Amino acid sequence: MLLSPPRYPCYVPWNLHEPERGKFDFSGNLDMEAFILLAAEVGLWVILRPGPYICSEIDLGGLPSWLLQDSSMKLRTTYEGFTKAVDLYFDHLMARVVPLQYKNGGPIIAVQVENEYGSYNKDPAYMPYIKKALEDRGIVELLLTSDNEDGLSKGTVDGVLATINLQSQNELRLLHNFLQSVQGVRPKMVMEYWTGWFDSWGGPHHILDTSEVLRTVSAIIDAGASINLYMFHGGTNFGFINGAMHFQDYMSDVTSYDYDAVLTEAGDYTPKYIRLRELFGSISGASLPLPPDLLPKVRYEPVVPAFYLSLWDALPYIKEPVTSEKPVNMENLPINDGNGQSFGYTLYETTITSSGILSALVRDRGQGFTILRILVENCGRVNYGENIDNQRKGLIGDIYLNDTPLKKFKIYSLDMKKSFFQRWAPCKGWGRGKGVVFVNGYNLGRYWNIGPQETLYLPGVWLNEGINQVGQEGQKSWPGPVIQFMEMPYLGRQQYVE
Repeated sequence: MLLSPPRYPCYVPWNLHEPERGKFDFSGNLDMEAFILLAAEVGLWVILRPGPYICSEIDLGGLPSWLLQDSSMKLRTTYEGFTKAVDLYFDHLMARVVPLQYKNGGPIIAVQVENEYGSYNKDPAYMPYIKKALEDRGIVELLLTSDNEDGLSKGTVDGVLATINLQSQNELRLLHNFLQSVQGVRPKMVMEYWTGWFDSWGGPHHILDTSEVLRTVSAIIDAGASINLYMFHGGTNFGFINGAMHFQDYMSDVTSYDYDAVLTEAGDYTPKYIRLRELFGSISGASLPLPPDLLPKVRYEPVVPAFYLSLWDALPYIKEPVTSEKPVNMENLPINDGNGQSFGYTLYETTITSSGILSALVRDRGQGFTILRILVENCGRVNYGENIDNQRKGLIGDIYLNDTPLKKFKIYSLDMKKSFFQRWAPCKGWGRGKGVVFVNGYNLGRYWNIGPQETLYLPGVWLNEGINQVGQEGQKSWPGPVIQFMEMPYLGRQQYVE
């Protein structure tokens, strides 16, 4: 058996490229074209997965939160409010994608139509609409769908090659038989072979045994199918962009997307990498080049935060709060040029004249204080399943004291963007039980003592020569913790903050 040249499936996150309606960002880390051309430079073909929904354990599956300002919004359907936004986004996105197609001399050899829609399947007109939206904007390469066992029978589209997502050999047999029945001799592909799994706060750390990975990968190859290892390289949902799951219970995803992948979050080799390299080398029959050298790791001296500023002391330095007769959820706050708040915290403040029983719908975590102050954290919007239409964050509707709705709120948007910190002290923190760590204004992500994640990945390119600023936001009493740096070449990341 011969191995074909490697292909690199690439998601495109709409919520990062259009953070505000009609304002697009393809710069810096979001330079999609530079990323795709880099893939070509290192000898990879690209399978583009432009969504608009991508799942990927990212907030709202990559859909921008401002879509939820519409109280009637029906995401991932042909609802006019959704398709109008998709059309504008695709107008801008596909103008960048079309020149990078194989037909035009680029590395993109295929484009995926949405993502795992069969398991959602709320509108039979939706997938044909997305297919046409791609074709009308000049996409001419092979079109694919991608579905797991739950959705494969409902996710296929006429004229589009169906591919499968799986982790076990049992799933492989079932899905292989289905593809054989609906597609005959057309090529078979496992778009996502899950080499590990993601973690949720308060849950276990997931590990998939290397021997099991080898057996399943061998079975996929023996079945004559193409394969994409998901994930080959672990990643990070920096800042607040992690997603969540909500079936029986709401579970927020951790910051790390290391995934127990073939390469770690920092790009280090693992036993899975070594064994898979041996397997693919034996199939190809060719001698393999030496693997690239690993990136250097650095362990710095522990740091004790030098300054402390409580949230309450910081409020005068934050821009004017929104005043509202009733609570307003994050997405509908009249800020950011009418686009609301996407991530972070929101503080609701009002005056109460008596004690009593409070009742409200809070998403996701709220803390109450004496003047009534309720600090609400958006822990991540659900990225998979049928609950995505109900992912507005903050206080949802009225808050009641002894069954009487409270009025006259001040609402502070604490989005934790770089501009947020430029308004006050460069280094601050208020605890270590749960919070966020910043280095030079970059949000590394959340920490929480319930685990399973215990460290945060710090890319070396975010450090300056000389002085660096480390900031911490938390929700417990001072003094704050010692911030430790550690070098963990196999188990994790390039540089860590703990």
